[in-house]
Order: sequence, then structure tokens, then C-alpha cells
Amino acid sequence: MVSEHAPQPAAQVLVASNRGPVSYALREDGTLDSRRGGGGLVSGLSAVDDKMWVCAALGDGDREAVRRGVGEPGVRMLDIDADVHADAYNGIANSVLWFVHHLLYQTPVEPVFDAEFRRQWASFETYNRAFAEALAEEAGQGAAVLVQDYHLALVPGMLRELRPDLRIGHFSHTPWAPVDYFRLLPDDIAEQLLHGILGADRAAFLTRRWADAFIGCCTEILGGTGHTRIGVHGLGADAEFLRRRAHEADVDERMAALREQVGPGRKTIVRVDRTELSKNIVRGMLAYRALLDERPEWRGRVVHIAFAYPSRQDLRVYREYTDEVQRVADAVNEAYGTADWTPVVLHVKDDFARSLAAYRLADVALVNPIRDGMNLVAKEVPVVSDHGCALVLSREAGAYEELGADSITVNPYDVSATADALHEALTMADDERTARTKRLAAAATALPPQQWFLEQLEALRQG
Repeated sequence: MVSEHAPQPAAQVLVASNRGPVSYALREDGTLDSRRGGGGLVSGLSAVDDKMWVCAALGDGDREAVRRGVGEPGVRMLDIDADVHADAYNGIANSVLWFVHHLLYQTPVEPVFDAEFRRQWASFETYNRAFAEALAEEAGQGAAVLVQDYHLALVPGMLRELRPDLRIGHFSHTPWAPVDYFRLLPDDIAEQLLHGILGADRAAFLTRRWADAFIGCCTEILGGTGHTRIGVHGLGADAEFLRRRAHEADVDERMAALREQVGPGRKTIVRVDRTELSKNIVRGMLAYRALLDERPEWRGRVVHIAFAYPSRQDLRVYREYTDEVQRVADAVNEAYGTADWTPVVLHVKDDFARSLAAYRLADVALVNPIRDGMNLVAKEVPVVSDHGCALVLSREAGAYEELGADSITVNPYDVSATADALHEALTMADDERTARTKRLAAAATALPPQQWFLEQLEALRQG
């Protein structure tokens, strides 16, 4: 590790995101333990040498690292006041913007945009301004800056005022709300968000659908997108990494354990999600229950492997949703389970190796989000499946745009139709399942992370 404040040349490629590529934990003896992160953005950025990553300190360990001047070359971590960050991240980004873009509000009672919302919005502005100022300090003349996601929607406009020489891009990893729903936001806030992103030279999205929704909002509310160009880059799976990682010893061990839990001769329906409200885990389990109820021939012959890893547990509504997932799984097992058959195998502890093992075992993958920017699980399962896997896919997932032709498509709200889709997937002929899996894997890996990032960078630099 080196001091964050060691002299470094001005960066020519910069990325900004709430979460960075490294995190720190404070040990009991006072020393700091660093841990590298993963994901598409980390993989994509590995294709670029001269880069600076600006991110937020997310916990006590991160903040202590900043205070001690501990860091890594090419990473600047911002020690934003913890209360300001909580307001911006949980209060606005995850409890307002996420809900708007995923159409999650129960509109008879929410949202309520009152004085408390305005107080938190001021924190959101402060949080975005901290990023804009740090990027302005770190960027070389004419550098390319790629701002990531809804947390930092105001940064492009703020940065444009500070550094008009920069090439600025913004990428949205979520869906974008249709204009009628986006206008739930107070008028001035809706305009501020759009102007913030339009401060970029280029605004990009995971699918054409989300890009068109953004254009629709800009057209209706502002009269157009101005000089900002709109792009689409559908992040794909990293086939080389996944196939290598899926055949390491720890994955084989977890496959053996899962096979024992499933039992011999049974088919598997696999889902791997965080307990995020938009992932629709509860309706997926209700559809599985409907399958067992309406088609009793599947009792004892199929197991639903459900990995529901807790997400955003500092928010009450997410804790309640996680509890509901557990309750429904227990109810299915109580209603249908026998001495030698557990219908739902639910795991709630995050384990990437176990997820890969489930991918390899899956006869059917269930991906039924209410709404999803992309959904990489839908892309990863066909890549590592050992024997071919039928994909049951929500038409509201961004991945539907690329994978819909070879999946069994469902309306995520229609539990009965999803149960029928599960039956269709379980009874799909082997040769058809194999052929579909090959086409799904090819589509899923068309734009792997490094190429995804470089394509955006090139488009931004071309002007």
C-alpha cells in the first residue's frame, strides 16, 4: 500500500462510483486489512493502465484508511461525512431513485416528498459535489471521465461547470423510468436529475428500452437532450473467468453438497439473487408452489435451489422482504416436504462458489425480476451450465432484449403463467435445451466487461 497523497500524474481516464475496487476492515489490533472487489466494472477497468478510480469510503475501515493516508495507486477514496452519505445513499439513491426506476412504490401511500426528503436531497447534492470536485482535481487536461450509476446522477453537470475541457460520460446500470412514473418526483428534482446527466457528453444505458425512456423524459420535461449523445452498451458475462472459476476445487465441493441436498434423480430449478425488492423472489416461490399444487407429478421429482443473499438490511423494508422470502420457503417445505425430499433448498449466506455450483447443476434457471437493468445471472448460467439449462426469463429484465428469443418469457406478476413456464422448461427436450443454451451463452458473452468498458471509452473520446 502507498499513501493516497503520494504525487501522481494527472489521470487521463477516470471512473467514479459509490463503491470502489478496494475496501478496508479495521482489525482488533488496529491494523487495516484490504480486500479487492469484483464485478463487471473492476474487470472492465483492468483493460486500462492510466486510470484513477474515485469512490466513497463506505465503512469505518475505509474512513480510517483515508485518515491514515493509506490507499492504492489509482484509487482515491472520499471520506464523506457518514450522515451525509447515509442520507444520500440510503435516503435518496436507494429509497427514492431506485424505487422510481424500478416502479416499486405503493402509490396510495408513498412516496411522500416532504421537508425530510428535502433535507436528504441536500445531502445528495453534497455527496455528488464531493465527487465532482475530486474528479476535477485528479483529471488531466481533456481527460475522459466515466461516471457510474444513479447515485452520481448530478456529477456530470457539476463537473462540467468545474472542468469544461473534460470528456464526460454517464452510465446507468439500472432501468430508467417511463416519463409518467418519473414525474412522481417533484418537478424541480426531476429537472435537476435530467440536467445533471445531460452535463455529460454522452449518457449510456444497458438496453435501448432504458435509453428511449430517458430520452422520453428529457423530451417531455426539458424539450430534448441538448448536445448529449445517447448510447447503449449491454454488459455481458466474462466467459473466460466464469468457466475457469466454475471448475475450481471449492466449487466441486459445493456441487457435491448440493447434490446431496437435492437427492438422486431429481431436476433442479435454480435462482441466485440478492433479496432486492425488484428481484421478485417471493412470486417465484409462489409459482413453484403452484407447480407442485397443480402438477402433482413433480412432487418428489424437482427441487428449487434458491439463493437469496441479504441486501440493504439497514433498510426496514428490505429486512421485511428477506423475512418474507424465508417464510414462504418454509411454508412450501411444510406443505409438500417429505422425509426424503425438501422442495426448497434456501441459502441466505453469500457464497460465490456455491452460486457457480448451482449454475452448473441447474436444469432450469428462474430469473423473474419485476424490473432489472440487465441481470447478469441470466447471462452467467448458460455460460457455465454443465448439461444445458432452460432459462425462464422475465420480459422486464434488461437481458430479455438479448436473450428473449431463446428463453421462456414470463410476465413477472403472473404466478400461474410462471408455473406453466417452469413446467415447460422442466419438460424441454434435451437437444432443444442444449441448442438454446449454446445460443444463450453466445449472446450473453457478446460484450464482455473489458470490451464493454473500452467501447464506451472509445465512443466518448470520438466526440
